[in-house]
Amino acid sequence: MIDLTIEDQVAEVVLDAPGRLNALDEVALAELDDAYREAEAAGVRALLLRGEGRAFCAGRDISGVDTATDDALGYLRNRVTPLLWRMSAFPAPTFAAAHGACLGVGLGLLIATDVVYVADDAKIGSPFANLGATLDSGGHALFFDRLGAHRTLDLVYTGELMTGAEAVGAGLFSRAVPAAELLPFTRARVQQVASGATNAFLASKRLVGELRDERVAFWAAVAHENEAQGRLSETLDYREGFAAFQEKRRPRFTGR
Repeated sequence: MIDLTIEDQVAEVVLDAPGRLNALDEVALAELDDAYREAEAAGVRALLLRGEGRAFCAGRDISGVDTATDDALGYLRNRVTPLLWRMSAFPAPTFAAAHGACLGVGLGLLIATDVVYVADDAKIGSPFANLGATLDSGGHALFFDRLGAHRTLDLVYTGELMTGAEAVGAGLFSRAVPAAELLPFTRARVQQVASGATNAFLASKRLVGELRDERVAFWAAVAHENEAQGRLSETLDYREGFAAFQEKRRPRFTGR
């Protein structure tokens, strides 16, 4: 159900099981992991993740789950979490174009992506109370960090879903776009970034990751920025960027 195309140093990864709203079973998770591995090996300079059909991803495919034998912990700990780690650590800027349902593991895929553009009418939240299950794949951390304890538990308890516009307004994701414009808008941004200063982007990706995961204090963050800038000053793209500015022309970055 996972399709991968690579063109002009951009990887496009597509969840392609629209009949089940791109819900993911263990086989699909393995295919998705393989797609990211292949894109990394190809040395792409940007990656776009999207879903076919009416939804981005409705979460775990539970259509054939037998609760008497279900290993929910194994599914999440051994399959989902390693994939989210791989996605988050991908060595190039990553983007997602999300529409329709973005739930459960589908929400986790977005959390593990650098930049997320959502359709303004996308559906985001935790509709799992009716299953006797809870939000997973990083959803609690994202909601608590951006929404606070009260709103997070309100969403969990009631199963209420936010629209994409509401989610962006609350600071969950990057930008809300009319559904009909979402894919061309995102592709244009991805192509722009793929021709940009990749090393500088990855430096920022690492710095933001430290702030998110390690809660780095302000002056430590400043010191890390200083060190990152020092390393960048030794790259060809840094020299090209300064030369282009001084010569009043567009820079031609190569990712080196």
